[in-house]
Amino acid sequence: MKLITHAKAGAMALAGLLLQGGVTTLALAQGKPAIPRYAHSETREQDSRIYVPVSTPFDALPGLPSERWYGVHQGASYRIEVPPNWNGILVMYAHGYRGTGAELTVTNPSLRPWLLQNGYAWAASSYSANYYDVRAGVEDTNALAMAFSSITGKPEPRKRYVTGHSMGGHVAAAAVEAETLATANNRVRYDGSVPMCGVTGDVYEFEYLFNFTWAAQHLAGLGPSGYPATDFQQKLPQIIGNLWTQYPTVPNEQGRKLEGIVRDLSGGERPIFAEGFRTAYQGVVMGTGGGDGTINGILADSLTGNLGVIYQFDNDKRLSAEERAFNKSIPRVLGLPMANNLRPDGLRWIPVVRGEFNVPVVSIHTLGDLYVPFKHMQLHRKRAEANGNGGLLVQRAIRAPGHCDFSYQEQVEAFSAMATWEQTGVKPAGDEVLDARTVADPAYGCRFTRNEGSARAGLPPCEDPR
Repeated sequence: MKLITHAKAGAMALAGLLLQGGVTTLALAQGKPAIPRYAHSETREQDSRIYVPVSTPFDALPGLPSERWYGVHQGASYRIEVPPNWNGILVMYAHGYRGTGAELTVTNPSLRPWLLQNGYAWAASSYSANYYDVRAGVEDTNALAMAFSSITGKPEPRKRYVTGHSMGGHVAAAAVEAETLATANNRVRYDGSVPMCGVTGDVYEFEYLFNFTWAAQHLAGLGPSGYPATDFQQKLPQIIGNLWTQYPTVPNEQGRKLEGIVRDLSGGERPIFAEGFRTAYQGVVMGTGGGDGTINGILADSLTGNLGVIYQFDNDKRLSAEERAFNKSIPRVLGLPMANNLRPDGLRWIPVVRGEFNVPVVSIHTLGDLYVPFKHMQLHRKRAEANGNGGLLVQRAIRAPGHCDFSYQEQVEAFSAMATWEQTGVKPAGDEVLDARTVADPAYGCRFTRNEGSARAGLPPCEDPR
C-alpha cells in the first residue's frame, strides 16, 4: 500500500468528488492511475511457517453409536464419524479461524447430534495451516472428502454437502464456486452448501476491518503519519479513552460517529446492530488494527485501501459539512487488488465468492455481528443475482449481537432446509437482505430467530412495538 498525504488528497480534488457522492474510485492528479501497476511479490510469510497436526481420539455421543476414525492426512489432522444407519451422504465441516499457533486441531461440528440422528456421516479437517488460510481450508477439506472411502472402507458417498462457521463459512461458500472448481488442486463437486456467519464477501472482510480501525484512530485524533500504522496497538488505550466513556458499552460523541461509520460499512440500519457494537467483539476488531494489509502474511503484498471509501456518521447519504471535513482529512491509502490475483498453482490465496454456483446454498448470519458483519450476506446476494444464481441462494437473518451467535435450532433448521431443498426440490423460505427499508424494520430477523435459554436476554423482542 501507499499512503496519500492530506496535501496529495487535496490535489486529487477529493472534496469535490465527495460532494458528488457514490465514489468508488478516485484518480490522482495529471491522469495518473489510482492504483499503481507494478509486479507484486510472490514471497509470503505463510509459506515459511511450520505446523504440527495434532490427532486425538473422540468418543461417541451418548445414545448415538457410531464408527469413528481420526488421524493425519496430507499434513492435516482429521476426524470422521459414520452412524450405523448411514444414508450415503457425507457432510464436510469446515472450522473457523484458529489463530496463529503451530498446532493443527480438529473441531467436531455443532450439528453433530442432528447429523447422526438423521443418518449423515461427517468429516472435518484441521487444515494443514493456521492463520486466515482459506485456500488451505478448501484444499484440505476437499482432500479429506476424496479420501473418505479409502480411510473408512465405506462406499463412495452418493452425495456430499459442505458447511462451516466464520472462516469455515468462507470455505463452505468458496467450495461450490465455479472458480474453485476450475482452479483447485483437489476438486470436489458438492451438492449443497450451508455457510454460517461466513466471510461470504471474501476480501471485503479485510477492507471492513481496515476502515473500522483506520477511522477509529482518526476520530480519536491519533491518526498515523504513514502506512502501516505500526503504533496502533500502542495507541489503542488512548484511542479507546478518546472514543468511549465506558468501553465497549458507552461510546462518547466521537465514538457514536464511529458507530455510524461502522453501521454503514457493516450493512446499514438494522435491529441488533447497536447491541453488537457494544459487545466484547470491539476488542477483537481493534486487535486487528495496525496490520500491513497482507492479512498476517497470507498475501505477499498489501491488499486493502480506502481510496474510494465514503465515511458517514449517520443514515443520511447526503454528506454533512462535518462528514465532508472528515472525509477530506482522513489519510487515503492505495490498496493493491493484484495481491490476490489468480494463481498458476491452484486457488487464489484468498478464494473468491462471486456467486457463481449451481447448487442450493442456505446461509445464516447474525444481525449484530461486529467481526464478520451482515454486509457479507448482502455482497453474496448481489453477486449471486448478478450471475443469475439468486434463485439458488436462501439467506436467513438471526437477531443476535455476537459472531456466530446461533442457537442449535437455528443451525439445524438452516442445514435441514438446504438438505430438504436439495433432495426434494422444495425451496425453503429466507429473508430479503438488500432492501434497506425491510432490513431496518424493528421486526426484521424474527422469522428465523429461535431464542433458547437466557443468552439473548435484554435484546429487543420481536413483539417490540418500536
